[in-house]
Amino acid sequence: MDNNKIGTYNFVAEPFHVDFTGRLTMGVLGNHLLNCAGFHAADRGFGIAELNDNHYTWVLSRLAIELEDMPRQYETFSIETWVENVYRLFTDRNFAVLDKEGKPVGYARSVWAMISLETRKPADLLTLHSGSITDYVCDKECPIAKPGRIKVTQQTPVAEYVTKYSDIDINGHVNSIKYIEHILNLFPIDTFKEKSIKRFEMAYVAESYYGDTLSFYLEEKGENEFDIEVKKNNQEVVVRSKVVFK
Repeated sequence: MDNNKIGTYNFVAEPFHVDFTGRLTMGVLGNHLLNCAGFHAADRGFGIAELNDNHYTWVLSRLAIELEDMPRQYETFSIETWVENVYRLFTDRNFAVLDKEGKPVGYARSVWAMISLETRKPADLLTLHSGSITDYVCDKECPIAKPGRIKVTQQTPVAEYVTKYSDIDINGHVNSIKYIEHILNLFPIDTFKEKSIKRFEMAYVAESYYGDTLSFYLEEKGENEFDIEVKKNNQEVVVRSKVVFK
């Protein structure tokens, strides 16, 4: 029964999906995770296309990724995804990243809400297909911590960026994966020569749009641990992130 609840999707680490170390980039991995979430939901009747027909959509609220290793150029790998919990206003979805031998090399946790395309407000998940989404809740283990609280007190930005064409997705706002790329660009290339990312967290707070100025505030919380806050137009917080290197 649980086999029907878990979706497994196969990939290859293409040359244009890896960085200068030959490993898959965090942005590409994040994109694959979101695609797998979409495939899994669509196969079970609650995908984006079906929701859009009823003027709803999914939005990603939180994402935490923890890795022991990353697929290398030309390697095959797979991603498993399953629903851990369904609440009235949000759902927990987990992932496992498996290497070419099927061994887990990473896990991810995510939190999603369903919102109305008309009001942009959260909608009741338990009314979707009479609550049938709960039929896919699975108790498969995901042995990493849930996303935590991220607090940044730094008042001076370390970088600013004006959003451009390539940042904007089909919903008309900055793509969630683009924030990951911009945040990792805050660190010098030597960091990635010497270290790899052990844990990466994103908390999506608000939407930003074409032409917005994003300001990045970075705070070192401990050895190899950094918290980041992103504000738009010197006002509203749009994203908070945590990066832990090893």
